[in-house]
Amino acid sequence: MKVKVADYIVDFFIQKGITDVFGYPGGMVTHLMEALRQKEHSIKAHVNYHEQAAAFCACGYAQASGIPGIAYATSGPGATNLITGICNAYFDSIPTIFITGQVNTFESKNDLGVRQRGFQETDIVSMINGVTKYSCYIADERFIKQELNKCWYIANEGRKGPVLLDIPMNIFRAIIDLEECPDFKAPEKKEQSAHVDEIIKMLCHSKRPALLVGAGAKNQRSRCLIKKFLKKFPIPTVSSMPAVDVLEHDHPLYFGFIGAYGNRTANFIAAKCDLLLAMGTRMDVRQIGAKKENFAPNAKLIRVEIDSGELTNKIKEDEIQIFGGLDGLIEQILEQGGAACEYQDWLNVCNHIKNELNDIDSRMPNRMIAGISREISEDVIITIDVGQNQVWVSQSFETKPGQQILFSGGHGAMGYSLPAAIGAYYAKRTKVISFNGDGGIQMNIQELQFIAREKLPITIVIFNNYALGMIRHFQEMYFDHHYYQTVASAGYSVPSFRKIAEAYDIRYYALRSEEDVRKIDWDLEEPQIVEVILTENTYVYPKLEFGKPNQDQEPLLNRDLYKELMEL
Repeated sequence: MKVKVADYIVDFFIQKGITDVFGYPGGMVTHLMEALRQKEHSIKAHVNYHEQAAAFCACGYAQASGIPGIAYATSGPGATNLITGICNAYFDSIPTIFITGQVNTFESKNDLGVRQRGFQETDIVSMINGVTKYSCYIADERFIKQELNKCWYIANEGRKGPVLLDIPMNIFRAIIDLEECPDFKAPEKKEQSAHVDEIIKMLCHSKRPALLVGAGAKNQRSRCLIKKFLKKFPIPTVSSMPAVDVLEHDHPLYFGFIGAYGNRTANFIAAKCDLLLAMGTRMDVRQIGAKKENFAPNAKLIRVEIDSGELTNKIKEDEIQIFGGLDGLIEQILEQGGAACEYQDWLNVCNHIKNELNDIDSRMPNRMIAGISREISEDVIITIDVGQNQVWVSQSFETKPGQQILFSGGHGAMGYSLPAAIGAYYAKRTKVISFNGDGGIQMNIQELQFIAREKLPITIVIFNNYALGMIRHFQEMYFDHHYYQTVASAGYSVPSFRKIAEAYDIRYYALRSEEDVRKIDWDLEEPQIVEVILTENTYVYPKLEFGKPNQDQEPLLNRDLYKELMEL
């Protein structure tokens, strides 16, 4: 069967169940664009207004759907503009496939000593090798079948992540005979290391076990398995920040997320447990603190990790390391017979701590987030940007069963929420709430035109404190209140979001109080901008001072209360 390479690529994505792709037009991808046009009844190509946003759309699509998101860009600046999104997918283990156009093979500099031969020629593969699971320049059209199948496999296998194919224009338009093209054969899977009996024994003999879940447990299957696991082993559960949606807010065994900005209760539980089972989390510095010895000091640590490289970063010298996926391990644990274990005394301690610390750090933005969350149905997807808004949502959004909260976690890219919301919408065709700060929204504000153009049911919430609040707070703490480049009086400013909404022909509302939350139709079938106007300096509390143990966050608890909770 003979087919044009660009047509083969589009047919491949259709066969894999991809319904929407994102990108920006350019000369070197015109053949791909034409192939997409011809199949637009089966797959839709969406025009973004910046390639970075297209990459973030692909990430949001993948996070919401569980299958790879696709983004394309032309050579040169088009390809380099994808890099932030590629990094985001790499650090957050998001399966994505990036297609970049490249100059014709006969224009390429190849081994010449010149910087560039063809117009917009840029060696994107060399640039992104360190932040992709796999990348490849297609020099011969006969290998497109092999490489595309290989990319799909690698993006989805093990710890998921981004892959990239760099394709010259003359390769896109080449005709291939699929029967003569080599194919890709997936390698045999390695057996997971088995520690099931040991884990069950340790759980049953432990007096104060706890479960720590990370972003590796955010997929639907893992969430279901975690809940089944907790029925057999009803132990207090905490999460990393990006995994706050693994269990619903009011799950009786969920106590919040740990770390520098985490819930105090969760940090106390981690400090007091005698066994910590960590699943799907790389346990970075923001989670455990700067001094490893301060983290869970009395606990035996079991780490379940799908990426063996992460296990080279030991948290405890005597930790038990299990290389493999958490789903398979939990299934093996559940298959084991025996009665469920009982931990009521320990749960009583955890609930006492929770009751003592309930709402101790609640401030207006936190209460506003909680109020908004109560107005939103469970089928609505939430996206968050980076900055104070991210922490407020993580701390105070009251998730419902199955509700998804999408982050830029490890890369921490401002400007993520808005395009990720677009990708999430096309993944599930459901309403999305996009939380932003006044700084982050301006990073990809041009995508408001996308949302307005397509009339997407996305509510854009902008927490406007007229500052880069998180950095302003750092300057207050460490630089004697010298607010350089972070506030209106020192080089930073924000536009009128009301006028921005008018320019894009999007509904606009302003919230100034918690009571205003109930005045908004959060179930709207069209775009709207909701600006939360914060007139005073804002803070994210609790906040950990560098070097201190996680549970001793600022502002400091009353020392008598702190001592009491530590002695429970």
